[in-house]
Order: sequence, then structure tokens, then C-alpha cells
Amino acid sequence: MKILNWFLVILGIGGLIGIRVLEDSLFYDPFLAYFHEANKNIEFPEFEWGKLIVGYLFRFILNLLFSCLIVQGLFENRQWTLQGAVLMSIVFIITFPVYLYCIHNKFEIGYLFSFYMRRFVIQPLIILLVVPIFYYRKHMNKLD
Repeated sequence: MKILNWFLVILGIGGLIGIRVLEDSLFYDPFLAYFHEANKNIEFPEFEWGKLIVGYLFRFILNLLFSCLIVQGLFENRQWTLQGAVLMSIVFIITFPVYLYCIHNKFEIGYLFSFYMRRFVIQPLIILLVVPIFYYRKHMNKLD
């Protein structure tokens, strides 16, 4: 790998770590403390819908940007980077309304279900699937 590619991967990983470390100050998310307590009997937090949605969208965009840097740095293929971004966006488009529905119902659908839906919304978990898929694809392309 070229030095620029390593730089992109390190920048992407550093960015994702930075998002996680600075999440309390970067994003409006009253559910950070709620889920951090790991106590489903804790009082449901007060929040503002508009600020909450904008905060989650902002976090998704940052996660997507840094995840795309990782994919581009690893595979040097803009088409694959775009495909990874589309896949991550599709997962967000599916899970975000489900998580908002969970919030609307005050997690009555299930505490753990809501917790894991939130994980898909706020964490770039799909990168853990995209990278192995593309490595396999790269390997299969070499065999052909």
C-alpha cells in the first residue's frame, strides 16, 4: 500500500475513534447517559426531537465520511467506496426510523432491541462487514 493509502486508513480510524471519544461534546444525545447506566428502570430522559434527529444525522455523516476514507485507503477503488457508502446509508435508512419509533414508544418495544438499534444508528458497525466483503471480492478478482 502506498503512503497516501495508509494515511487515509489511519485518518479514518482516528476519526472514528475521535467521534467516539468526543461524543458527549459533539452531539446532542440525551440517551448516552440513559444507555450508559444499563438500567432499564431509569427515568426516560427529556429531549428535543429536532435537535436529536439533526445530531444523529450529523453523527452518521461523520461516521460515513471516515468509513469511506478507510475503504478508499484499503482498496483504492472509488466504485467500491461508493458501494460501501450506499450500503452503510441503506442500513442507516432502515435502522434510523426503527430507532426513532423505539424512542417514540419510550423503548416499550424492548430495552435491548432499542439498545441495539441505537448501536446501528450511532456506530459504524457496517464497516466491519464491508471491509471483509471487499477483501473477499478483491481475492476473487485476482483468481479470475
